[in-house]
Amino acid sequence: MVKCKLCGYESKEISKSIGVCVNCLRKDDQALKTAMESHFKWRELIGLPPEPPKDGELQCKICVNECNIPRGGSGYCGIIWNKDGMLTTITGTFDKAYLHWYLDPHPTNCVAEPICPEREHYGFYNLAVFYAGCNLDCLFCQNVQHKYMIKEGRIDLREGIVLSTDELANIAMQRRVTCVCYFGGDPTPHSIYALKVSRKILKQAEESKEMKRICWETNGLENPKIMTKMAELSLKSGGIVKIDWKAYTSSVYQALTGINGEKAIKRIKENIKLVLKMSEGRELPLLVVSTLVVPHYIDEHEVFNIARYIAGINPETPYVLLAFAPQHLMYDVPTTSRRQMEKVYKAAQEAGLKNIYIGNPWLLR
Repeated sequence: MVKCKLCGYESKEISKSIGVCVNCLRKDDQALKTAMESHFKWRELIGLPPEPPKDGELQCKICVNECNIPRGGSGYCGIIWNKDGMLTTITGTFDKAYLHWYLDPHPTNCVAEPICPEREHYGFYNLAVFYAGCNLDCLFCQNVQHKYMIKEGRIDLREGIVLSTDELANIAMQRRVTCVCYFGGDPTPHSIYALKVSRKILKQAEESKEMKRICWETNGLENPKIMTKMAELSLKSGGIVKIDWKAYTSSVYQALTGINGEKAIKRIKENIKLVLKMSEGRELPLLVVSTLVVPHYIDEHEVFNIARYIAGINPETPYVLLAFAPQHLMYDVPTTSRRQMEKVYKAAQEAGLKNIYIGNPWLLR
């Protein structure tokens, strides 16, 4: 049992890394300050900026953080750098990326699996592209390896490889690969590279008359101009954009992810609206939204408000509620309970969404 440092409420679902309960996060400014301490300590240990830098000479506008990066330093993501007064990536160029990849046989364990047209294509593969780095710092990160890949600003080739756009495009052109999914980490810091690769893949696929779908699994914090280009490629190829919306309350979002929650939620709303607008008239959904149901912190209030916003634009939008597994700094929190999942599922229904799915149900306790 962990006791909230402010109100004294006790629960086995309160994480020591946050130190406060969700009710205090929603109403007490001191609660957020307490929760942010873990982010600062962890990021110092791994050699990443404690907050999105604001005093540097070059501004990166790839995502909502809009870091002003000092010379010789990186943005919050650890991928975008200011090297000798020029914006570049940890690889030294936007034409190469640090990642690892694997062939994931269909049907894959994809967030969009319930509506994915590939789910019955046995014998074929998804090219899963796992990028290093992320523009968030989730205390519950389910794939925290991406942070260790860029620890202290270094590329560790034991953890991944550096590939050019041509090299990754050639891998994607393997005969049994029918879709490419960018995730991580998050593809956002690598979006310029990923867009270049995707265009090469689709051009080659058109010439060889092959099907190659382009999919994205992202936190939805991209610059809307970049999100538009990502969604255009998915729309053209029959792929899907998957946006993971962490929380609705700005203080809860920031406590969990480390960045300004108010700005983040505003950007997510903007990008969801943008992609749903682009998908009008398409039979296959272009957008799937997901939320990780973190015990105690992501409750009916959070899910209802997320679902209500989506339903207000298009109630047919697929919404996936993902079961949580204890990871990273929230290793001390149990998996999502069936009771909590039932509550948030009902909340999403009451908010007006019609296509709600439960992901990772085997984790439920």
